Amino acid sequence: MRNIVVLFLVLFSFQSFAQCDIKSKVQADDSMLYFIKSATFYKTKQKSLKIGIVTDKENYFIALQPIPFPLKKDNNIKEDLVIELSDKNKYKLEHFDTRYIKHDSVMEVLYLIDKKDIKSFSSFEAINADVNIPGTEFMENYTFKLHKKAIMDQLNCFLKQEK
Repeated sequence: MRNIVVLFLVLFSFQSFAQCDIKSKVQADDSMLYFIKSATFYKTKQKSLKIGIVTDKENYFIALQPIPFPLKKDNNIKEDLVIELSDKNKYKLEHFDTRYIKHDSVMEVLYLIDKKDIKSFSSFEAINADVNIPGTEFMENYTFKLHKKAIMDQLNCFLKQEK
């Protein structure tokens, strides 16, 4: 029995550590972005939507990765993102950037988390999101079924590292 408890603690510790696997990437302008692998929060046979936190150590962004996504030449995304957290408040995140990564095989839309909302996003899980990405099938309200705590957990990884 004692061995099972020890094994459980080791696995739990490893899982917690794995969730904070922060990676970095140098951008074309020589700035550095830090990120954790995105989590899938919506998936069907036809489409999926991943979400994650990206930071430049000054600002925090929610990154959405829709599949399928519009071609680069057809991209005109300017809509903001509205996310409801478990505190029952809705937060509007300003569209910051849309970028194509991994040789244009992934499109990522970045939304800026307002500095005054960082505490809420690091304390409450996501309930749903109003996603409006023109040129894709993602133009509706999505209830988080998978990885409700992904935003909160990833943001806390970055905040813990800063301390």
